[in-house]
Amino acid sequence: MNRFDYREAHTVQEAVGMLSQDDGGRILAGATDVLARWRQGIWKPAYVLNIKRIPGLDEVQYSPASGLRLGALVTVRTLEQHPLIREHYPALTQAAAAFAGVQIRNLATVGGNVCNASPAGDTLPALLAYGAACQVVGSDGERRVPLEDFFVGPGQTALRTGELLVALHLPPPAPHTGALYIKHSPRHTMDIAAAGVASVVSLTEPQGVCREVRIALGAVAPTVVRATSVEALLTGSQMEAAAIASAAQAVAQDIHPIDDIRGTAAHRRAIMTPLVKRTLHYAVQLAQGADIPFSMQRRLAVEAAF
Repeated sequence: MNRFDYREAHTVQEAVGMLSQDDGGRILAGATDVLARWRQGIWKPAYVLNIKRIPGLDEVQYSPASGLRLGALVTVRTLEQHPLIREHYPALTQAAAAFAGVQIRNLATVGGNVCNASPAGDTLPALLAYGAACQVVGSDGERRVPLEDFFVGPGQTALRTGELLVALHLPPPAPHTGALYIKHSPRHTMDIAAAGVASVVSLTEPQGVCREVRIALGAVAPTVVRATSVEALLTGSQMEAAAIASAAQAVAQDIHPIDDIRGTAAHRRAIMTPLVKRTLHYAVQLAQGADIPFSMQRRLAVEAAF
Protein backbone atom coordinates (compact mmCIF):
# COMPACT_ATOMS: atom_id res chain seq x y z
CA MET A 1 0.00 0.00 0.00
CA ASN A 2 1.34 3.41 -0.92
CA ARG A 3 1.70 6.20 1.61
CA PHE A 4 -0.36 9.34 1.23
CA ASP A 5 -0.76 12.71 2.91
CA TYR A 6 -3.85 13.59 4.90
CA ARG A 7 -5.48 17.00 4.48
CA GLU A 8 -8.63 18.69 5.72
CA ALA A 9 -10.77 21.45 4.26
CA HIS A 10 -13.14 23.58 6.31
CA THR A 11 -14.79 25.48 3.45
CA VAL A 12 -15.73 24.61 -0.12
CA GLN A 13 -13.31 27.22 -1.47
CA GLU A 14 -10.49 25.81 0.65
CA ALA A 15 -11.18 22.34 -0.77
CA VAL A 16 -11.32 23.68 -4.33
CA GLY A 17 -8.05 25.53 -3.79
CA MET A 18 -6.27 22.38 -2.62
CA LEU A 19 -7.66 20.30 -5.48
CA SER A 20 -6.71 22.96 -8.04
CA GLN A 21 -3.14 23.35 -6.82
CA ASP A 22 -2.25 19.71 -6.32
CA ASP A 23 -3.60 16.95 -8.54
CA GLY A 24 -3.57 13.28 -7.54
CA GLY A 25 -5.78 13.50 -4.47
CA ARG A 26 -8.89 11.62 -3.42
CA ILE A 27 -11.87 13.07 -1.60
CA LEU A 28 -12.64 11.53 1.79
CA ALA A 29 -16.40 11.69 2.50
CA GLY A 30 -17.82 8.44 3.87
CA ALA A 31 -14.53 6.56 3.26
CA THR A 32 -16.38 3.32 2.49
CA ASP A 33 -14.71 3.08 -0.94
CA VAL A 34 -11.51 5.11 -0.77
CA LEU A 35 -9.95 3.07 2.04
CA ALA A 36 -10.99 -0.27 0.57
CA ARG A 37 -9.59 0.58 -2.87
CA TRP A 38 -6.42 2.00 -1.34
CA ARG A 39 -5.84 -1.23 0.57
CA GLN A 40 -6.42 -3.22 -2.62
CA GLY A 41 -3.94 -1.04 -4.50
CA ILE A 42 -6.58 0.08 -7.00
CA TRP A 43 -6.29 3.71 -5.94
CA LYS A 44 -2.89 5.19 -5.12
CA PRO A 45 -3.62 8.76 -4.03
CA ALA A 46 -0.89 11.28 -3.35
CA TYR A 47 -3.17 12.64 -0.62
CA VAL A 48 -6.71 12.30 0.72
CA LEU A 49 -8.75 15.41 1.35
CA ASN A 50 -11.29 15.17 4.16
CA ILE A 51 -14.32 17.37 3.40
CA LYS A 52 -16.46 16.13 6.30
CA ARG A 53 -15.73 19.28 8.33
CA ILE A 54 -17.23 21.62 5.71
CA PRO A 55 -20.48 22.93 7.21
CA GLY A 56 -23.71 22.58 5.24
CA LEU A 57 -22.69 19.69 3.00
CA ASP A 58 -24.78 17.25 5.06
CA GLU A 59 -28.03 19.21 4.85
CA VAL A 60 -31.35 18.15 3.29
CA GLN A 61 -33.62 20.92 2.04
CA TYR A 62 -37.02 20.59 0.38
CA SER A 63 -39.71 22.95 -0.86
CA PRO A 64 -42.69 22.27 -3.15
CA ALA A 65 -41.47 25.03 -5.48
CA SER A 66 -37.78 24.16 -5.85
CA GLY A 67 -37.72 20.47 -4.99
CA LEU A 68 -35.02 18.62 -3.07
CA ARG A 69 -31.44 19.69 -2.38
CA LEU A 70 -29.11 17.01 -1.03
CA GLY A 71 -25.71 18.09 0.24
CA ALA A 72 -22.95 15.83 -1.01
CA LEU A 73 -22.30 14.53 2.53
CA VAL A 74 -25.89 13.43 3.17
CA THR A 75 -25.60 9.79 4.20
CA VAL A 76 -27.40 6.93 2.57
CA ARG A 77 -29.00 6.22 5.95
CA THR A 78 -30.50 9.73 5.87
CA LEU A 79 -31.91 9.05 2.40
CA GLU A 80 -33.52 5.95 3.84
CA GLN A 81 -35.02 7.58 6.92
CA HIS A 82 -35.77 11.23 6.10
CA PRO A 83 -39.57 11.74 6.12
CA LEU A 84 -39.60 14.32 3.31
CA ILE A 85 -37.54 12.10 1.01
CA ARG A 86 -39.76 9.12 1.81
CA GLU A 87 -42.89 11.16 1.06
CA HIS A 88 -41.83 12.89 -2.14
CA TYR A 89 -39.03 10.69 -3.56
CA PRO A 90 -39.89 7.14 -2.41
CA ALA A 91 -37.76 5.38 -5.04
CA LEU A 92 -34.69 7.10 -3.59
CA THR A 93 -35.62 5.88 -0.12
CA GLN A 94 -36.16 2.37 -1.50
CA ALA A 95 -32.75 2.44 -3.18
CA ALA A 96 -31.11 3.60 0.04
CA ALA A 97 -32.79 0.82 2.01
CA ALA A 98 -31.31 -1.70 -0.45
CA PHE A 99 -27.81 -0.24 -0.08
CA ALA A 100 -25.37 -2.63 1.68
CA GLY A 101 -25.88 -2.92 5.47
CA VAL A 102 -26.89 -0.38 8.08
CA GLN A 103 -23.28 0.19 9.18
CA ILE A 104 -22.25 1.13 5.63
CA ARG A 105 -25.37 3.25 5.11
CA ASN A 106 -24.46 5.29 8.19
CA LEU A 107 -21.10 6.20 6.59
CA ALA A 108 -21.63 6.19 2.83
CA THR A 109 -22.65 9.51 1.27
CA VAL A 110 -24.81 10.31 -1.71
CA GLY A 111 -22.02 12.45 -3.17
CA GLY A 112 -19.54 9.62 -2.83
CA ASN A 113 -21.90 7.16 -4.51
CA VAL A 114 -22.40 9.58 -7.40
CA CYS A 115 -18.72 10.42 -7.80
CA ASN A 116 -17.70 6.74 -7.76
CA ALA A 117 -19.77 6.55 -10.96
CA SER A 118 -20.28 2.80 -10.75
CA PRO A 119 -22.95 1.66 -13.21
CA ALA A 120 -24.17 -0.58 -10.36
CA GLY A 121 -24.43 2.22 -7.77
CA ASP A 122 -27.67 1.72 -5.85
CA THR A 123 -28.76 5.35 -5.55
CA LEU A 124 -27.94 6.28 -9.14
CA PRO A 125 -30.96 4.88 -11.04
CA ALA A 126 -33.37 6.58 -8.64
CA LEU A 127 -31.50 9.89 -8.82
CA LEU A 128 -31.44 9.71 -12.62
CA ALA A 129 -35.13 8.79 -12.84
CA TYR A 130 -36.00 11.80 -10.67
CA GLY A 131 -34.06 14.13 -12.98
CA ALA A 132 -31.25 15.02 -10.58
CA ALA A 133 -28.62 17.63 -11.42
CA CYS A 134 -25.17 18.02 -9.87
CA GLN A 135 -24.07 21.32 -8.31
CA VAL A 136 -20.34 21.55 -8.91
CA VAL A 137 -17.93 24.22 -7.63
CA GLY A 138 -14.47 24.86 -9.05
CA SER A 139 -11.90 27.62 -9.31
CA ASP A 140 -13.84 29.08 -12.27
CA GLY A 141 -17.08 29.24 -10.31
CA GLU A 142 -20.19 27.09 -10.04
CA ARG A 143 -22.06 25.05 -12.63
CA ARG A 144 -24.89 22.54 -12.79
CA VAL A 145 -24.52 19.30 -14.68
CA PRO A 146 -27.52 17.04 -15.39
CA LEU A 147 -26.81 13.67 -13.83
CA GLU A 148 -27.14 11.89 -17.17
CA ASP A 149 -24.23 14.03 -18.44
CA PHE A 150 -22.19 13.63 -15.25
CA PHE A 151 -21.28 9.98 -15.91
CA VAL A 152 -18.89 9.54 -18.81
CA GLY A 153 -17.78 5.94 -18.22
CA PRO A 154 -17.31 3.32 -15.50
CA GLY A 155 -15.78 5.21 -12.58
CA GLN A 156 -15.47 8.36 -14.69
CA THR A 157 -17.31 11.65 -14.24
CA ALA A 158 -17.48 15.06 -15.88
CA LEU A 159 -15.68 16.68 -12.92
CA ARG A 160 -12.77 18.83 -14.05
CA THR A 161 -9.51 19.22 -12.19
CA GLY A 162 -10.11 21.22 -9.03
CA GLU A 163 -13.89 20.74 -9.02
CA LEU A 164 -15.96 19.46 -6.11
CA LEU A 165 -19.49 18.08 -6.11
CA VAL A 166 -21.31 19.97 -3.35
CA ALA A 167 -24.98 19.06 -3.83
CA LEU A 168 -27.61 17.28 -5.89
CA HIS A 169 -30.85 18.97 -6.92
CA LEU A 170 -34.05 17.04 -7.72
CA PRO A 171 -37.03 18.89 -9.20
CA PRO A 172 -40.36 18.72 -7.35
CA PRO A 173 -42.46 15.73 -8.39
CA ALA A 174 -45.56 16.46 -10.46
CA PRO A 175 -49.00 15.63 -9.10
CA HIS A 176 -50.13 12.01 -9.56
CA THR A 177 -46.59 10.65 -9.58
CA GLY A 178 -45.55 7.20 -8.45
CA ALA A 179 -42.16 5.50 -8.36
CA LEU A 180 -40.46 2.23 -7.53
CA TYR A 181 -36.86 1.00 -7.48
CA ILE A 182 -35.88 -2.67 -7.71
CA LYS A 183 -32.41 -3.98 -6.99
CA HIS A 184 -31.66 -7.45 -8.37
CA SER A 185 -28.68 -9.03 -6.62
CA PRO A 186 -27.31 -12.44 -5.63
CA ARG A 187 -27.53 -11.94 -1.86
CA HIS A 188 -30.33 -9.53 -1.10
CA THR A 189 -29.10 -6.09 0.07
CA MET A 190 -25.53 -6.97 1.01
CA ASP A 191 -24.34 -7.40 -2.58
CA ILE A 192 -23.78 -4.82 -5.26
CA ALA A 193 -26.66 -4.90 -7.73
CA ALA A 194 -26.55 -7.36 -10.60
CA ALA A 195 -29.11 -4.99 -12.12
CA GLY A 196 -31.24 -2.10 -10.90
CA VAL A 197 -34.31 -0.34 -12.27
CA ALA A 198 -36.05 2.84 -11.11
CA SER A 199 -39.28 3.97 -12.75
CA VAL A 200 -41.02 7.29 -12.11
CA VAL A 201 -44.46 7.75 -13.70
CA SER A 202 -46.54 10.96 -13.76
CA LEU A 203 -50.16 10.82 -14.89
CA THR A 204 -52.36 13.68 -16.09
CA GLU A 205 -54.92 12.62 -13.45
CA PRO A 206 -55.39 9.52 -11.28
CA GLN A 207 -56.89 7.48 -14.14
CA GLY A 208 -55.41 9.59 -16.94
CA VAL A 209 -52.72 9.08 -19.53
CA CYS A 210 -48.99 9.13 -18.92
CA ARG A 211 -47.71 12.71 -18.82
CA GLU A 212 -44.10 11.65 -18.30
CA VAL A 213 -42.21 8.47 -17.53
CA ARG A 214 -38.54 8.16 -16.67
CA ILE A 215 -36.92 4.74 -16.39
CA ALA A 216 -33.30 4.43 -15.27
CA LEU A 217 -31.25 1.24 -15.48
CA GLY A 218 -28.20 0.25 -13.48
CA ALA A 219 -25.47 -2.36 -14.12
CA VAL A 220 -26.49 -3.01 -17.73
CA ALA A 221 -24.30 -0.47 -19.56
CA PRO A 222 -20.99 1.38 -18.96
CA THR A 223 -22.98 4.02 -17.05
CA VAL A 224 -26.43 4.25 -15.54
CA VAL A 225 -28.74 4.87 -18.51
CA ARG A 226 -32.33 5.81 -19.34
CA ALA A 227 -34.64 3.32 -21.06
CA THR A 228 -35.58 5.93 -23.64
CA SER A 229 -37.14 3.40 -26.03
CA VAL A 230 -39.65 2.29 -23.40
CA GLU A 231 -40.31 5.88 -22.30
CA ALA A 232 -41.14 6.96 -25.86
CA LEU A 233 -43.67 4.16 -26.29
CA LEU A 234 -45.50 4.93 -23.04
CA THR A 235 -45.59 8.74 -22.98
CA GLY A 236 -49.11 9.93 -23.80
CA SER A 237 -50.63 6.46 -23.49
CA GLN A 238 -53.02 4.83 -21.06
CA MET A 239 -50.78 2.94 -18.61
CA GLU A 240 -52.66 -0.34 -18.85
CA ALA A 241 -51.07 -3.72 -18.15
CA ALA A 242 -50.93 -4.77 -21.81
CA ALA A 243 -49.32 -1.49 -22.90
CA ILE A 244 -46.72 -1.71 -20.13
CA ALA A 245 -45.90 -5.33 -20.94
CA SER A 246 -45.53 -4.57 -24.64
CA ALA A 247 -43.42 -1.44 -24.15
CA ALA A 248 -41.10 -3.12 -21.62
CA GLN A 249 -39.84 -5.39 -24.38
CA ALA A 250 -38.13 -2.37 -25.96
CA VAL A 251 -35.66 -2.11 -23.06
CA ALA A 252 -33.35 -4.46 -24.98
CA GLN A 253 -32.51 -1.53 -27.27
CA ASP A 254 -31.10 0.53 -24.39
CA ILE A 255 -28.79 -1.93 -22.60
CA HIS A 256 -25.28 -3.26 -23.18
CA PRO A 257 -24.63 -5.67 -20.30
CA ILE A 258 -21.41 -7.56 -19.60
CA ASP A 259 -20.42 -10.77 -17.84
CA ASP A 260 -18.97 -10.25 -14.37
CA ILE A 261 -18.87 -11.90 -10.95
CA ARG A 262 -22.45 -10.85 -10.15
CA GLY A 263 -24.12 -12.14 -13.30
CA THR A 264 -23.82 -12.87 -16.99
CA ALA A 265 -24.82 -10.56 -19.79
CA ALA A 266 -27.44 -13.12 -20.84
CA HIS A 267 -28.94 -13.18 -17.35
CA ARG A 268 -29.10 -9.40 -17.23
CA ARG A 269 -30.79 -9.26 -20.61
CA ALA A 270 -33.32 -11.88 -19.54
CA ILE A 271 -34.36 -10.06 -16.36
CA MET A 272 -34.57 -6.47 -17.60
CA THR A 273 -37.96 -6.69 -19.31
CA PRO A 274 -39.73 -8.19 -16.25
CA LEU A 275 -37.96 -5.75 -13.91
CA VAL A 276 -39.02 -2.74 -15.98
CA LYS A 277 -42.55 -4.14 -16.21
CA ARG A 278 -42.71 -4.67 -12.45
CA THR A 279 -41.44 -1.20 -11.52
CA LEU A 280 -43.86 0.42 -13.95
CA HIS A 281 -46.79 -1.61 -12.64
CA TYR A 282 -46.30 -0.44 -9.07
CA ALA A 283 -45.32 3.10 -10.05
CA VAL A 284 -48.62 3.45 -11.90
CA GLN A 285 -50.56 2.06 -8.93
CA LEU A 286 -48.92 4.61 -6.64
CA ALA A 287 -49.56 7.43 -9.13
CA GLN A 288 -53.22 6.41 -9.15
CA GLY A 289 -53.36 6.76 -5.39
CA ALA A 290 -53.08 3.12 -4.32
CA ASP A 291 -52.27 2.70 -0.63
CA ILE A 292 -49.18 0.48 -0.67
CA PRO A 293 -47.55 0.55 2.78
CA PHE A 294 -43.93 1.60 2.69
CA SER A 295 -42.89 -1.65 4.35
CA MET A 296 -44.31 -3.47 1.32
CA GLN A 297 -42.64 -1.03 -1.09
CA ARG A 298 -39.35 -1.81 0.61
CA ARG A 299 -39.86 -5.55 0.21
CA LEU A 300 -40.68 -5.03 -3.47
CA ALA A 301 -37.46 -3.08 -3.96
CA VAL A 302 -35.09 -6.01 -3.46
CA GLU A 303 -35.13 -9.21 -5.46
CA ALA A 304 -32.60 -12.01 -5.04
CA ALA A 305 -31.06 -13.12 -8.30
CA PHE A 306 -30.48 -16.75 -7.45
